[in-house]
Amino acid sequence: MNRFSVESKIALLEERVPAALELLKDCTVCPRECRVDRVEGEVSHCGVDARLKVSSANLHHGEEPPISGPRGSGTIFLSGCNLKCVYCQNYPISQLRHGEYMTTGEVARRMILLQERKAHNINFVTPTHYVPQLMESMLLAYRQGLELPIVYNSSGYDKVDTLKMLDGIVEIYMPDMRYASAENSKCYSDADNYPEINRMAIKEMFRQVGDLQLNGMGVATQGLLIRHLVLPNQISGSKAIFDFLANEVSTGTYISLMSQYFPAYEAYSIESLKRRLKRGEYKEALDAFEESGLYNGYIQPYWG
Repeated sequence: MNRFSVESKIALLEERVPAALELLKDCTVCPRECRVDRVEGEVSHCGVDARLKVSSANLHHGEEPPISGPRGSGTIFLSGCNLKCVYCQNYPISQLRHGEYMTTGEVARRMILLQERKAHNINFVTPTHYVPQLMESMLLAYRQGLELPIVYNSSGYDKVDTLKMLDGIVEIYMPDMRYASAENSKCYSDADNYPEINRMAIKEMFRQVGDLQLNGMGVATQGLLIRHLVLPNQISGSKAIFDFLANEVSTGTYISLMSQYFPAYEAYSIESLKRRLKRGEYKEALDAFEESGLYNGYIQPYWG
């Protein structure tokens, strides 16, 4: 049986969902391991309890080409985040937690509606802190006839044990790789272990799905796609990230290299982040990509 068939997904989810939901009572879903009882309404770093909070669910044509395709990606933007990025460009959703509460059944219905609108996939944006609830939603949706692949679109600050619960269920992983330096990840996202956690997560994602695979329309069907936002003043550590991917993951890894940084949220008051990226800084990242041995990339034009 195809490991990503609807039948196999239902079987895996039926087996795993009860244990996953139990994690919310003493929450260890993400690397923070806050151990609050989200079922009883307690919150910690991610800012949300056990209820699913959704900012939007719609067709999105602005994702990477193999994710959006010609018909659009069925994106479900989730409120809250387990990182505290001071420059977050989606801060009303991630930090201010704008959105509406939905049951897992309501989220499942949104997934079906997106399929009816011909979305290429279901794309969960910032899903890390909601994995158990989303697993339940997926189970309900697949029972109702969902057939689309799942895109796990995260900050990359994901716990390996939690990712293992998604093995055989998520076809496409699209995580960020934000920092190579613990000092920078602590300073700008309040997570000094981000580089270590991130690299372990990337290896697990690759173990599950391998290099990105595209169909005849150029739309992703399975695999890993890394997003890398280049930050001013070499804060991202692009060279070290590309070298890690080339040497420890796969030279075939697809990279989305982004120049779109602009000061947002609290970045205007931070000297190192209060300006846009310079052309020369982006060229350094491009050179590092080319020198690393990686050869698959979606290179954003310099925004400046």
